[in-house]
Amino acid sequence: PLLTVVGALIGSSGAILTHIMCVAMNRSIVSVVLGGLGTSSKRTGKAMEFKGEAKVTDVESTVSLLASSKDVIVVPGYGLAVANGQYALAEVRNLCEQAGVRVRFAIHPVAGRMPGQLNVLLAEAGIPYDAVEEMEDINDDFAKTDVALVIGANDTVNSAAEEDPNSPIAGMPVLKVWNAKQVIVMKRSMGAGYAGVDNPVFIKENTSMLLGDAKKTLEELKAKVTELTS
Repeated sequence: PLLTVVGALIGSSGAILTHIMCVAMNRSIVSVVLGGLGTSSKRTGKAMEFKGEAKVTDVESTVSLLASSKDVIVVPGYGLAVANGQYALAEVRNLCEQAGVRVRFAIHPVAGRMPGQLNVLLAEAGIPYDAVEEMEDINDDFAKTDVALVIGANDTVNSAAEEDPNSPIAGMPVLKVWNAKQVIVMKRSMGAGYAGVDNPVFIKENTSMLLGDAKKTLEELKAKVTELTS
């Protein structure tokens, strides 16, 4: 009986988690299980090919941009968790706040490898709960934001979900970082995310790529911000 109860609890927990993730991706459980990620989108042809060159930036330019901003939204993703860069990020946030820059965090429902992973990660680093907002509460604020700082996120900020009706992720709710005045994307490389879909945000006019390991880059950002504010 005990094993039956434990098995039932595990099974129901998995079902609840699957339901939460399907809702966040705007997909039905049947379409995900039987047809893959994009089967519920209204695709009638080939996905768009986004062409252009990404602009690459550096730590000093990023620090200057942050220092001249009044409102910054940080979008953390699985890459931040893998790099264990949350503590350096928290210190960068604290330094920016002390310098008069408002810093908030936008969390996608399926950011990371399971719902809530990034919330726990940020809380672990001591980032205040009131600085962390859910997608539906903060998405409209990107248009009024000076800088969107994306750290290790890809599919959850992919504008193809809205711009290309034939994309495998068409219709998936995403964080609209591209509406910010400037976008800085911190990633190891220009590669696609978990869904294997190219991200046109990387080649938009207002986007610059800050490539490298998230923890190392955040440590460098922290050192430069410290120099600037001391």
